[in-house]
Amino acid sequence: DNIRKVAARYKTEVNYPRGLGEQLRTIAQLIHGDFGTRVFYVETGGFDTHANQTGTHGRTLDGIANAIAAFHKDLTSKGLGDKVTTMCFSEFGRRVQQNSSNGTDHGAAGPMFLVGGKVKGGLHGQYPSLTELDGGDLKYTVDFRQVYATLLDKWLAADSTPVLGGKFDAIDVL
Repeated sequence: DNIRKVAARYKTEVNYPRGLGEQLRTIAQLIHGDFGTRVFYVETGGFDTHANQTGTHGRTLDGIANAIAAFHKDLTSKGLGDKVTTMCFSEFGRRVQQNSSNGTDHGAAGPMFLVGGKVKGGLHGQYPSLTELDGGDLKYTVDFRQVYATLLDKWLAADSTPVLGGKFDAIDVL
């Protein structure tokens, strides 16, 4: 009932795309309504591109970019842009070598994106080598747990050590 009330009062000029955009619009409603939740999680698919990757991958990335852009435009228009950080990640990377179906198979070293008014933009870490591979996989240059530790310790003011099962150095992204 409380969620319905918050959603009913919410007005926006931003046009959210379907799918992921609709999920992010709901989160924007809850943030704007000061619902009290500090962490939200949404997901989208389409990146398991074992075949015909070229067109599919670009369209899927474009859909994510448009949804996140709408979300942050909406929050910024309501004075909330500096209060929200979005982390985008995948549960798997892709192999470097194309397979016989014009796609790529599961690999390592998946990308992570952070978006928000307090995020220091740019590449953090080094570009992975496309030639010095680990069994056909990219070698990561930043451990994903460093990103998690940064957000837990510096953004949410929580102790990352028990969550991550150890101490990981923060990276300078906020």
